[in-house]
Amino acid sequence: MRSDLAKFLLVPVAAVSLASCGINSVPTAEENAKAKWADVQAAFQERANLIPNLAEVVKGAAAQENKTLTEVIEARAKATSVTLAPGDLSDPAKMAAFQSAQNNLSGTLSRLLVSVEQYPQLKSQEGFLRLQDQLEGQENRIRITLRDYNEAVRQYNTTIRTFPDIIGAKVIHGAKPMVPYEASTPGAEVAPKLDMAPTQ
Repeated sequence: MRSDLAKFLLVPVAAVSLASCGINSVPTAEENAKAKWADVQAAFQERANLIPNLAEVVKGAAAQENKTLTEVIEARAKATSVTLAPGDLSDPAKMAAFQSAQNNLSGTLSRLLVSVEQYPQLKSQEGFLRLQDQLEGQENRIRITLRDYNEAVRQYNTTIRTFPDIIGAKVIHGAKPMVPYEASTPGAEVAPKLDMAPTQ
């Protein structure tokens, strides 16, 4: 009778012990980070989808900006060709390549938007203004999804390094730390110069 009672009590104790050793918490944190990464990729893709429309509007109104426009189109092509699968989130080199491609697109897109400010006829077009608003909204969404992804990575990396979850992380799951996204735009440390001169 006592051995039956001991076995009966041992099952919940064993279940709690296993649960507290990262059996469930490690994959839960990992899947959360991967889901947040999917949001990041969707946000970058939505931005990339806006660029062909912007290019068409700018091409017709600001022929002088063709060089910058070509750079944006090339940067978009590169940014959409560099992909990062959920399994690559632990690879710093692959994350760096993805970040570099996205940062390059951000930089060329910013240069294009700044340069077209010189064209009053373009700034007055409803299509351009709508696209500019959509791009600004998309940049904001990208910032939010990157923040959410980095927080999920921080939680995952903390989970796999702290006791008792580290036991399950190392022994059962073979978990590796994920790489956070370091969003940095080339030249972001330099304040933009505003041209307050009246336009003719």
